[in-house]
Amino acid sequence: MAKSQQSFNKKEKEKKRLKKKKEKLERREQRKIEKAERGKVEFEDMLAYVDENGNLSDTPPDPSKRKEIKAEDILLGASPIDRSDEIGERRGKINFFNEEKGYGFIVDSKSKASVFVHVNQLEEPVKQGYKVTFEIEMGPKGPNAVNVKIAR
Repeated sequence: MAKSQQSFNKKEKEKKRLKKKKEKLERREQRKIEKAERGKVEFEDMLAYVDENGNLSDTPPDPSKRKEIKAEDILLGASPIDRSDEIGERRGKINFFNEEKGYGFIVDSKSKASVFVHVNQLEEPVKQGYKVTFEIEMGPKGPNAVNVKIAR
């Protein structure tokens, strides 16, 4: 009979290799379990609530502070601007006027806002630096001066 080809040393090395492989598999399985537990998020933890001031919080709102809102009270779009102060005759000074092109700008003495003026809205010829009276009318690109007269 022939002698066995496996020596004691070869058997020990094989045992160590199999033991390392088994430990590696166990560590991999343990990491999978830990990762799954870390990734678990309860549904309640994902909920966010809006309080009475419109801020997000993780606690449910107090039902006693609830307000009823009518659908017709909700305003969509831009809020209307109060232009009651712009009605009537105003005073200002011609800041710039180009006679060739037929337009210029008037600086309102009250609001210090610049208002566009076209030669068609002048009741008499004006030049830069003249003090004038005018009315404001909203045009497609903003406020325009109309009925522009030299202030006396």
